[in-house]
Amino acid sequence: MSKVNITVMVSGGGTNLQAIIDGIDSGYIDQGRIVQVISSRKEAFALTRASKIGAIGIHIGKDNFHDEEKRTAALIEALSRTQTGLVVLAGYMSILPPEIIKRYRHRIINIHPSLIPKFCGLGFYGQKVHEAVLACQAPISGATVHFVDEGIDTGEIILQKEVPVLKTDTVNTLSARVLEVEHRLLPEAVRLLCKKINQNLI
Repeated sequence: MSKVNITVMVSGGGTNLQAIIDGIDSGYIDQGRIVQVISSRKEAFALTRASKIGAIGIHIGKDNFHDEEKRTAALIEALSRTQTGLVVLAGYMSILPPEIIKRYRHRIINIHPSLIPKFCGLGFYGQKVHEAVLACQAPISGATVHFVDEGIDTGEIILQKEVPVLKTDTVNTLSARVLEVEHRLLPEAVRLLCKKINQNLI
C-alpha cells in the first residue's frame, strides 16, 4: 500500500498537526505520512512536533522571505522536493499564492472553526470567529474541512460537524469545544483524501 506524502502548514502550536500525527500513529490514517511541516512563524511549537516524528520542519514566512515571489518560490520548492501529494493547512494564518493553489488543485485542505458559509471569509479567523458567533447569539457553531481555492474559505466543503453554543459560553469555552471537534474532523478528512488520492479519484 503506497503512502501519500503530506505537508502540514502551520503558524502556531500545532494541536491539529498533533491530531493528524496521532491518527497516523494509531493506524487510523493508514495511507498517509507526514513528511514535512512548514511554519509561517519561526518560533511555532509545531516545528518541535515535526522534529519529534522525524519530519522536515522549516520556516517560510514574511520575516525571512520578505519578497512575495521568493517566498512563493521557496514554498513550491519545499513541496516539490518532498513529493507532497496532500497539503493540510492546520492553523496556517497566511493566504496561499495562486501559483500553489493551481499546482495542487484539490490537494490542499483547510480546517476552519465555523460552519461555512457562516462566520468565514476575510477577517474571520481564530478567536474572531468565536467572538462573532457569540455576538450574534447563534445557537450552533462547528468546524469545517474544505478544499482551498483562490478565495477565502470559499472552496468545496469536505466535512462539517456542528457544535452547540451554550448560553454560558465565553470565547474560551466555545473555542475549546470547537477545537475538540477539529481534532476529530481533520484526521477523518486526511484519511478520506489519502484513500481517494491512492485510488486516483482526485
